Amino acid sequence: MRYPSRVMRNARNILTQSFASFILIFLLLVFGSALCPAIAQAPAPDSPEIETQARAMLARLTLEQKIELIGGVDNMYTRALPSIGLPSFKMSDASVGVRTWGPATAYAGGVALAATWDPNLAREIGESLGRDARARGVNFLLGPGVNIARSPVGGRNFEYLSEDPYLNATLAVPFIEGVQSQGVIATVKHYALNNEEFNRHNASADVDERTMREIYLPAFEAAVTKGHVDAVMNSYNLVNGVHATQNEFLNLKVLKGDWGFKGILMSDWDATYDGVAAANNGLDLEMPSPKFMNARNLLPAVQNGQVKESTMDDKVLRLLRTELRYGFTARPQFDPADSTYSVADRAVALRGALESITLLKNEGHLLPLDPAKIKTIAMIGPDAWPAVPGGGGSSEATAFDPVSMVTGIGNFLGPNVHVLYSRGLPEMNDVFRDTHWDGDVRVETFPSNDFTGAPETGTRRNVADWRPSQWEPAQTTPRSIRYTATFHAGAAGKYLLIAAAAGEDAFKILVDGKQALDQVHAEGQVPKYTSLDLAAGQAVHVEARYLPYASGSRFGFGLVYEPDLVSADAKQFASLADVVVLSVGFNAASEGEGHDRTFTLPWGQDALAEAIAAANPRTIVALTGGGGMDVSRWLDKVPVLLHSYYPGQEGGAAVAEVLFGRHDPEGKLPVSFDRSWEDDPSYRWYYGVPGKDTTLRTIGENGLPADYTIQHIQYGDKLMVGYRYWTTTGKHPLFPFGFGLSYTTFQFANLQAPATAAPGSSVPVSFDVTNTGSVEGAEVAQLYVSDPSAKVDRPERELKGFEKVRLNPGETKHVTLDLDARSFSYWDESAHQWTIDPGKFVLRVGDSSENTPLTADITLR
Repeated sequence: MRYPSRVMRNARNILTQSFASFILIFLLLVFGSALCPAIAQAPAPDSPEIETQARAMLARLTLEQKIELIGGVDNMYTRALPSIGLPSFKMSDASVGVRTWGPATAYAGGVALAATWDPNLAREIGESLGRDARARGVNFLLGPGVNIARSPVGGRNFEYLSEDPYLNATLAVPFIEGVQSQGVIATVKHYALNNEEFNRHNASADVDERTMREIYLPAFEAAVTKGHVDAVMNSYNLVNGVHATQNEFLNLKVLKGDWGFKGILMSDWDATYDGVAAANNGLDLEMPSPKFMNARNLLPAVQNGQVKESTMDDKVLRLLRTELRYGFTARPQFDPADSTYSVADRAVALRGALESITLLKNEGHLLPLDPAKIKTIAMIGPDAWPAVPGGGGSSEATAFDPVSMVTGIGNFLGPNVHVLYSRGLPEMNDVFRDTHWDGDVRVETFPSNDFTGAPETGTRRNVADWRPSQWEPAQTTPRSIRYTATFHAGAAGKYLLIAAAAGEDAFKILVDGKQALDQVHAEGQVPKYTSLDLAAGQAVHVEARYLPYASGSRFGFGLVYEPDLVSADAKQFASLADVVVLSVGFNAASEGEGHDRTFTLPWGQDALAEAIAAANPRTIVALTGGGGMDVSRWLDKVPVLLHSYYPGQEGGAAVAEVLFGRHDPEGKLPVSFDRSWEDDPSYRWYYGVPGKDTTLRTIGENGLPADYTIQHIQYGDKLMVGYRYWTTTGKHPLFPFGFGLSYTTFQFANLQAPATAAPGSSVPVSFDVTNTGSVEGAEVAQLYVSDPSAKVDRPERELKGFEKVRLNPGETKHVTLDLDARSFSYWDESAHQWTIDPGKFVLRVGDSSENTPLTADITLR
């Protein structure tokens, strides 16, 4: 969702809604339940009565009114039509919390929820989000996101659960059911193949049908056919050269045809590109406003036969039926039984954080820590404080009282333990301001976008104009700026060259005439850096070419000696402490919507980890981020590594409980943790193949033809996503999918499955899981299926079942998982259907994609 375009309206919307809520609360207090009986209710099923009422409302509409209803208004509302008794209905961004309407409870959503492997928790979080939405009068909750984490650098992976379609589907269904049980419409997104944020409006995911059906569509399919989700949101990107909002295959053939979707298909915000094409190919509601599906474009299209009026009727009926099923026209959505601030929901948020934390390394069993032996603890790192509940963009909820690692651990330990805190690294603009150039920086401002023409010239001591991205209008006159400077190295060693701009600005930095950093014009970006090895006294010439998108400057760059990056107090605190918790990784500024992130840690964090580990061998590293990242420089120097993902508002409290043994770590990786970005199976294909771009002609907002360039992203990795690649090739990531350590141990035994079965029949698979350790813990038993006799190439194994079991020491649980026909099937592209090749299959049970100690053969015939 394109969140900057909504910011300007949010304040006005909040004020308007606050006044309306005040009036409603006043009336409720005065008149009680007679005014608003039985508010909380799940949606009613379709019925002849609802159909009759919807068609009666439709019959009263003119064509112009029908067109009005299929476009949003005021950024976050559907359009009201008082003449038929239809009010406007309210929406909110979501995934980890109800974002749009002020502070809210922030949960462990997306990748953190996937790390719990807990469908029951997914339902509870869905129910909590539904209550939170109703407390704010919200009718449509714009979540969950269920796209596949194809690559570790995908900017919205943190919203998107996992790399596996079965895991995504199994968590999405109860999440949706939980939201909708509270009388709030869930909206599954982003349909489909939104697997990278870079150039998302112009990138085409070019992928074969089998890969789509087996990897990228099953979670959406389950949301529709099992979760009965009532709204779907199209993505920005194109699929096989056609924008999702006007993609006949996705919307008509698959969603509304094969899956029988009866609800509302809406666009992402400003994700519609052609009104007639979108109308004819399944889009029901254009948000946030009808820029394309409007009267100017659609009235003549209906009149000349390009669009059938029955097509318009279908869209309006979908809106009316859904709103009637939820009772939106008969009652206010605000529920006085729900709380805007909920202590009960804080407990749900804490449980999510606790279950998601994944222990990846625990050398020498340093964890759990004994609080009685800790007198001084050092909390160091950019993510130690303030709290980092979630990534950036439209999912970013503002929590009432987020708990940082500093406050969570400090509160847990109490007043008798000394807590020392240091960020450890300077702020980025401080690096830019403190760069000691050899003389001033020369500035040339050109009256063009290509550094031509007569420039205005001047000088500056440094360039430190960077500020966090926020929406700003494009500048009205062309402008490009060139900065040149000389830098002398004071000592021999590594120097970091760091540069950052904001929004859609572009830049290129050359060192001694060779390109060192580059940021192309795109929707968003993160700071970039590179390392230079310089000799003592060496001089380098630095040239920065900056193309601002907005007026003014939002750019900065500088050089810093890497050994000087880490603050003296951080190293001192580390050396004094009994144990160090180092919190590094990403945050809402460096990982979020509109841009991809780096696989390397943000600038300076590798140097920080090395320095702190050198100062104290008892250093525990806690990672924040939406998946894997590069830890190669220092992993062998620290005894403990844990991943907290984006844990929601209770993250700091949860980390404390895990570190000190109050809660056994039970998270399991929902993605493969690569050793390097280059090792990932998507690396070769991720940013497209040079020379494959094409030009697409469409109709602009002004009704005139417009051309734009499409970047074609070939999904050459096909089915080999994540662990499917690793287990098929026999290679190994740093940490495998499904992996996570515990303070106890578990054993699998007694695998039982029928030796033969008929294709398409249900196959029961049972086994025992025993806690063989000394503390209570939870294990995720994972069932993978292999098809060695298939007529087509298939991944070596695929997840087809799992169950989370919670066991006391010595306790055994007998687990039974049922495999259905889809568990053995692949998509036959020639027959266009799911197919089972009779023959031998192998069932594998264990605690990760690579550790499956139990195996059994079954023959389908």
